[in-house]
Amino acid sequence: MHVRFPRTAAIILTLALTTAAQANSKETTIMHASGDFDVKMTPQPATPGLEATSIGRQTIDKHFHGDLDGSSQGEMVATMTETQGSGAYVALERVTGTLHGKRGSFTFVHSATMHRGVPDWSVQVVPDSGTGELVGLSGAMVIHIDDKGKHTYTFDYAL
Repeated sequence: MHVRFPRTAAIILTLALTTAAQANSKETTIMHASGDFDVKMTPQPATPGLEATSIGRQTIDKHFHGDLDGSSQGEMVATMTETQGSGAYVALERVTGTLHGKRGSFTFVHSATMHRGVPDWSVQVVPDSGTGELVGLSGAMVIHIDDKGKHTYTFDYAL
């Protein structure tokens, strides 16, 4: 069976496809931010009903220095296994400050596992969480911890 489009429908379809292709072809400039941060983790009481599990909660209080200058508060839920150095955590963290001079706030979502001391984690900007001059922010942060426990970050992002 052969489907025939009226000429107007074909023109509208062509315009829609062209507009979509142009929107998808916009180049996104990836910016790079780096610096260090101080973090304070404070254990919280177990969630009622989970007292007997190996699932714990902590609040997060960070102060970022460098290209990202500000602070964050959040909450982490974590578990460790009986095998030394193995476990997992998830966290949400609301960051407020300046990123390369642009003021606003946004939220990170963390998801991580650790297998016998080897971490595999993801720290992503929650889509559409940016405010102020950081509206539209997207990106991912990599956290580095040296042998002495110093925390640094690299943050690749787009605005």
